[in-house]
Amino acid sequence: MAPDSFKGTATAAQVAGALRDGWLGERPDDDVVLVPMADGGEGTLDAFATAFPGAVRVPVTVTGPAGTPVDASWLRLPDGRAVVELAATSGLPLLGGDLLPDTATTRGFGEAIVSALDAGTTGLVLGIGGSASTDGGASVLDVIGDRPLPPGGVVVLTDVTSPLLGPTGAAAVFGPQKGITADRVAWFDDRLAAFAARYPDVDPSTPGAGAAGGVGFGLLAWGATLAGGASAVAEVLGLPALLHGADVVVSGEGRYDGQSAAGKVPSVVRTLTAVHAPGARSMLVAGAIDARLDDHDAAASLTVIATQTTGEPDDALADPLRFARIAGQRLARTAG
Repeated sequence: MAPDSFKGTATAAQVAGALRDGWLGERPDDDVVLVPMADGGEGTLDAFATAFPGAVRVPVTVTGPAGTPVDASWLRLPDGRAVVELAATSGLPLLGGDLLPDTATTRGFGEAIVSALDAGTTGLVLGIGGSASTDGGASVLDVIGDRPLPPGGVVVLTDVTSPLLGPTGAAAVFGPQKGITADRVAWFDDRLAAFAARYPDVDPSTPGAGAAGGVGFGLLAWGATLAGGASAVAEVLGLPALLHGADVVVSGEGRYDGQSAAGKVPSVVRTLTAVHAPGARSMLVAGAIDARLDDHDAAASLTVIATQTTGEPDDALADPLRFARIAGQRLARTAG
């Protein structure tokens, strides 16, 4: 069981556990291995904590996206590196539904990074999914100031390949979900371009520069390296080795849509399965499924299950683990 979190409703560990419970209810003698996944967004800290049992969460109070205090934490790994998750400090859900396209800040993410640097971290792993702002990372850099990179460098995990600017950039693609109306996209794009001009040595067309409202670009300007989020997390968790000998591999995410094939957790897990567990059946669980399922042998939608069970599709959002257990049970029945 290697799902991503169902953002805003359940963590990857919770979803994996619910799928296991449902599966074992149908097939109690099966050996079920849980590998909660992440792609750099919500759940990244949890995924690393699972992979490194000796890791320690360090609490920190930072400036939230609305400018009010938020209690968060970063993760100190046994090797001295630190993992910091933007979603936990500056994520869109922290706004509570009140979108603030003009004023939302990523300052708290910078504050958590500084906390880790001041604690003597040897290197940084930064997950940057789920940002509430579109400031190009300016607020992060304001906080970091002239601090140098740690000795082991900074790796940025993102599942987004968008450039900073243009029709496929931060404002145009991701701005609407943060409250940017169509008539203001060009204004935000111009603001990002003006910010980028301050760093002529950094290419704003770099894939991933547009991630997290342009935080990808800001971190590039600091000297960080961008990496594919789900692929990098899979390697850290040792997923390729765990796949050997698997008969069935189940992955999933909150919404499986046209963007899922571009480096999201289910597509990465599916690719790794084909390489490391040839012949294994690939299954998908999602809150909603809005794309073709050509690469999966079976699938379950929590929204569909909720509609069939209670008549209310929104129940899948209110109680996702209940329907994930049912999904696990139904998928187990197809295992033969």
